[in-house]
Amino acid sequence: MSDDRRALVLGGGGVTGVAWMYGLVAGLAANGVDLGRADLVVGTSAGSVVGANLAAGRDPQALLESQLAPPTGEVAAQLGIRAAARIGIAALAGPRDAERVRARLGRMALAADTGPESERLAVIESRLAGVDWPSGGDLRVTAVDARTGAFRVFGRDDGVPLATAVAASCAVPGVWPPVSAAGTRWIDGGVRSTANADLAAGYGRVVVLAPLGGSIGGAARPRAQAEALAALARVAFVEPDRRSRRAFGRNVLDPARRAGSARAGLAQAASVAAEVARVWA
Repeated sequence: MSDDRRALVLGGGGVTGVAWMYGLVAGLAANGVDLGRADLVVGTSAGSVVGANLAAGRDPQALLESQLAPPTGEVAAQLGIRAAARIGIAALAGPRDAERVRARLGRMALAADTGPESERLAVIESRLAGVDWPSGGDLRVTAVDARTGAFRVFGRDDGVPLATAVAASCAVPGVWPPVSAAGTRWIDGGVRSTANADLAAGYGRVVVLAPLGGSIGGAARPRAQAEALAALARVAFVEPDRRSRRAFGRNVLDPARRAGSARAGLAQAASVAAEVARVWA
């Protein structure tokens, strides 16, 4: 094992993934496992929202309760068959080099009619409720350059507002508009990996919460990344159980599924608390 520093990896998973992770984190806290006490937090897409709020020290119970309230004002989106087909075609229609695949997805995202960027940024700002980059600890937010396919990890020293970085990480291609920052436009960090757990390499204790276990265009799956980390670190990998998957439903971007997903995460916490505690304590 390299050291005892702790890394928390939070993967993508839409509105339901955010809710599930808040429920899971709150449930673990009730069982004596405080995932907010991390040396490194890696947030991808939905995980960037959760990671930003946890790194800012927000109370897990309050975050859970925010998911149980009616989703008033939330904009519903549909990651349906057509959107999935567009993503699949862009990923597979050309060379399979990872960066080229991401660049094709970026071009598709730039050409899509997905509404004003400013409106999407306002939604993300409301989910962060004014939190900024934490002064302590290390929060990393992943994104992909829509023009080149290059992978980028944003941190507090990069001069990009936290809400902008999180909006970039959440910009699902073809669903939400790419986000402007640092001289270019950015799409979802989940295009590179739905968790980007490899960024936790070098940390001795790693917990990975992965609402989605799949990948786009042959990218590494979260479980495979976690297994690679386990060669040199203690790793706990948590993905949705059967009840949680049912709560998610078929559309992870549906705010109406939020409360059920949060409750499912809270219930699942009891069954994984001992495993996570062995890694985290």
